[in-house]
Amino acid sequence: MHRDGDRYKTFSRRSIILFGGKIFLLSGLAGRMYYLQVVEAEKYKTLADENRISLKLLAPKRGRILDRFGRPMAVNQQNYRVLLIPENTKNIEFSLAQLGKIIPVSEHDVQRAKREIKRRRRFLPIILRENMAWNDVARIEVNAAEMPGITIDVGESRFYPNGSEAASVLGYVSGVSEKDLTGDPLLELPGFRIGKAGMEKVHDLALRGKSGTSQVEVNAFGRVIRELERREGLPGAEAWLAIDMELQKFVTKRLGGEAAAAVVMDVHTGEVLTLASTPTFDPNAFNRGLSQSEWKALASNPRSPLNNKAIAGQYSPGSTFKMVVALAALEKGIITPKSQFFCTGELELGDSTFHCWKKTGHGTMDLLAAITQSCDVYFYEIAKRTGIDRISAMARRLGMGQILDIELAGEQQGLMPTRAWKKKVKRVSWQQGETLLAGIGQGFILTTPLQLAVMTARLVNGGKAVTPHLTRQVVPFDAADPPPPSIPEFDTIGIHPPHLDLIKKAMAAVSNSPYGTAYRSRIKEPGFQLGGKTGTVQVRRISKAEREAGVKKNKDLEWRERDHALFVGYAPVKSPRYSIAVVVEHGGGGSSTAAPIAKDILLEVQRRDPSRGQANGSAAKRRAAPLTEVVKKG
Repeated sequence: MHRDGDRYKTFSRRSIILFGGKIFLLSGLAGRMYYLQVVEAEKYKTLADENRISLKLLAPKRGRILDRFGRPMAVNQQNYRVLLIPENTKNIEFSLAQLGKIIPVSEHDVQRAKREIKRRRRFLPIILRENMAWNDVARIEVNAAEMPGITIDVGESRFYPNGSEAASVLGYVSGVSEKDLTGDPLLELPGFRIGKAGMEKVHDLALRGKSGTSQVEVNAFGRVIRELERREGLPGAEAWLAIDMELQKFVTKRLGGEAAAAVVMDVHTGEVLTLASTPTFDPNAFNRGLSQSEWKALASNPRSPLNNKAIAGQYSPGSTFKMVVALAALEKGIITPKSQFFCTGELELGDSTFHCWKKTGHGTMDLLAAITQSCDVYFYEIAKRTGIDRISAMARRLGMGQILDIELAGEQQGLMPTRAWKKKVKRVSWQQGETLLAGIGQGFILTTPLQLAVMTARLVNGGKAVTPHLTRQVVPFDAADPPPPSIPEFDTIGIHPPHLDLIKKAMAAVSNSPYGTAYRSRIKEPGFQLGGKTGTVQVRRISKAEREAGVKKNKDLEWRERDHALFVGYAPVKSPRYSIAVVVEHGGGGSSTAAPIAKDILLEVQRRDPSRGQANGSAAKRRAAPLTEVVKKG
């Protein structure tokens, strides 16, 4: 009986303890529920309200850039990307190490991924690599089970099918920097690209298109639960350029690895068919992201691949400037077409001697012969009589010494000096010897290849103030058939027509007379003959001692000490249609280096002219307008 009483007491105590424990737990639960539902009610009400619809922007497809015949110059292509989703792997280092067995994963990549993980929520993907080759993508997909958290995503990126051959025109796209932000929400989308140079930058707003939207249901932490509605954006407009891409390829290849530039334009409309600068660069590299070594190689290259020499290279024009001096002298009555001077090979001015390129002299020269044989002494004489101010004024009428608004950023204006300019800038008076140097296109004078092409066009098109441009038209992406561009009208520059005819006749003789400096680079094919003018520009001073001992040949000099080679020309001779300017830095003689290049280019452009019925078969099927139709500038 006593034992039964003890058992009862023990059971009662345990029951009381168990009951008390339950009461304690229930009290704690009730307290916690009170805390959550009453004290923290406002907080959780706010979190619950955030489980709602979120509007996300969708990047539109960037518009294409096409050449005059509709050939693609800048398009979009599939972009295979490797992503890491941190929440799907327990060991990020392991996943990256496994990935490193398939594609290179550097320590820098690993550290960058870790930094991104710390800054972002773990369910948000991190881009590890873009623009993946299909073989690498396939290998990653096959081994995906061994790389938790690693996945493949497909997007779009800019692609330039012609690589480096049109970089001087197209420029490139790249990521948005802090200074590019303008309030447009599109610019804040991850991976969004904008035009940073060339026509990509000129037409960036039109090429971007209009963003789309995606309505998604998200929770309080930003995780997407489901997509409710999706509206794709409108692709960007298409930019049709005046460039003939096949001709651009030909010209770039013809210039080779030289530090050079070439511009071809329609003398009547101003359409620029080719604007080439070499050496060049691959704009696709900027889209994918340049490595440090790639950037260093571009920036340190002495031939300046990043400099668009066609519009930003500034050179003394040399003898290609002699037509300008001749027109200035003719207009002011300083000379007539029959005026003659005797060339002994040099001209004395005070205690200075100015030499002709032909040491023994040319003998008696009139204007036609002086241009044909490029007699320096003749132009020393007429420059001295004409004066620098008149020469400079004529040069400006022909498009030199000024910005021509070619659309591309970085265009330089060159320099056409005057007496007032030197007094203001150099703070000293103009010297007559400097006028003599200007007479043969040297001294202070600086021009760009684009200006030389425009000068030539105005000389041979009847004196019309043609201006260059690259864009034909920008049309909506869904335009069934773009309307033909309008034909511009240009004012006259007011030069006496007989004087222009004389200049054209002289330039034709340069290339087609046995006495002409470019006779070896003539076009023999009937109907395709060219006219032109050679130019050779010294980049170093030749001392009196060297001249007496014998001037060194260009081939015996270091590259940087060799003369620049220039040529300006037009074709065909009987009915001028195209003008050209070629500049080869440190290329040697204009007749030996630049003229042969210009000959090959002018022959090619004429053979490709659809109006001659000799264009390639596919070109006739394109929807581009005829070569003579262009966009009205402005």
